[in-house]
Amino acid sequence: MYYLDHRRDVVRIPPERLGAEIDNVLTELAQQQFEGKLVDGQSLAVAIRDVHGRGEGHIIHGDGGVYQEVEYQALLFRPEIQEVIEGSVVEIRKFGAFVRFGPLDGLLHVSQIMDDRVNIDEHNQRLVGVESKKDLKVGYKVRARVVSLSLSEIAPRDSRIGLTMRQPALGRFEWIVETHRKAEERGGKKPTPAPAGKKTPAKPAAKEPAPAS
Repeated sequence: MYYLDHRRDVVRIPPERLGAEIDNVLTELAQQQFEGKLVDGQSLAVAIRDVHGRGEGHIIHGDGGVYQEVEYQALLFRPEIQEVIEGSVVEIRKFGAFVRFGPLDGLLHVSQIMDDRVNIDEHNQRLVGVESKKDLKVGYKVRARVVSLSLSEIAPRDSRIGLTMRQPALGRFEWIVETHRKAEERGGKKPTPAPAGKKTPAKPAAKEPAPAS
């Protein structure tokens, strides 16, 4: 999901910034230019650091700025199809819940939240299972799986990411803990006692051997 990448690119230094400390200027300009943008159409640049210029800058006729090649470390965030993510519910809508994981939001459609029909209380930001009574509210921690992914280069934070919790070991954290507890109880349960009013017949006592004559 998160990883570091060593990259090279070009930044434009405005004329009024040419007299300052160049490394500080390059760091500021690179952060403004690359942070929050998609890299190679599939990763979001979360943070830029260790920016250094390479060689001499170039001037373009009619442009007072200097175009400087730089190399830097980029902290990238790359969601992938079928990846399991953990995040927090940040908004409830009539069609589902938005979950924030890392710097992006994904949508849990109402059909992908639980194996139950869901009532939606958008005013109170709450989803409730009709039969199970399981609920989901803003601030709750969940574990989900990415099932669809369409990143937007123009507005990466508005990318369309579809999530599901209708698979084993997914859901609100409390639901997962409760499922594990019930599974452990089933695995180590004691034998069922005999129904009331029915007694288990006692085994006949073993006969002692007759004394030798």
